[in-house]
Amino acid sequence: MTDRKPPSKVQSLPVPEAGRRVLIKGQQTKAVIIDAALGLASQIGLEGLSIGALAEVTGMSKSGVFAHFGSREELQISVIREYHDRFEAEVFYAAMQKPRGVPRLQAMFDNWMVQTSAEIDSGCIYISGAVEFDDRTGPVRDALASSVATWQTALRRAVELAQAEGQLSRQADAHQIAFEIHGLILALHYEARFLRNPAATERARQGFSHILSRYAVAPDTSEPPAAKARRKTRAD
Repeated sequence: MTDRKPPSKVQSLPVPEAGRRVLIKGQQTKAVIIDAALGLASQIGLEGLSIGALAEVTGMSKSGVFAHFGSREELQISVIREYHDRFEAEVFYAAMQKPRGVPRLQAMFDNWMVQTSAEIDSGCIYISGAVEFDDRTGPVRDALASSVATWQTALRRAVELAQAEGQLSRQADAHQIAFEIHGLILALHYEARFLRNPAATERARQGFSHILSRYAVAPDTSEPPAAKARRKTRAD
């Protein structure tokens, strides 16, 4: 009787490199699907997204698309997260290179304007999504509202830093200032996309300048104590 050799421990171990390749390929495929879904949602809205429509756009099977998300709802949430990540990178993080205060707030608004102008022909997920889900409940609306709230908090924080730097009035309500800035973007999107007003972009820029002027710290015109003392001495 021939003795059988026990299986090698090396042979019995899984091949991690092959597993990593499969994982990376899956992640890359999902990234391609989300990118296509984001482009589709920009044109037809989050509600227009479906596994079937996305399969047609990507050239994949419905089962192949479904395997990466499991549901239409999860697909919509993935698109919202991807849009938010890109928005943060292009609007918020790009502005972090500027000094804190008004320069950073200005950069955030300028970047936001660029983003909004680029979306005039396609559409903004934040704005179109708010119209679609404003009267609904559920995970998709929650994901959308959370993303918008995160951005509004960052905008308000930039206003507060400008106040802390003594560039905007500390007596002003930071929520109000951020609200007015947000309103400019909403007005721009409506005027430029719906009314096709070519002057909308310039009006938004002027509106932002007016906000900064209105809430700017008034220059101190009081006479310095030393100068006042010298004037008093001369008078005596």
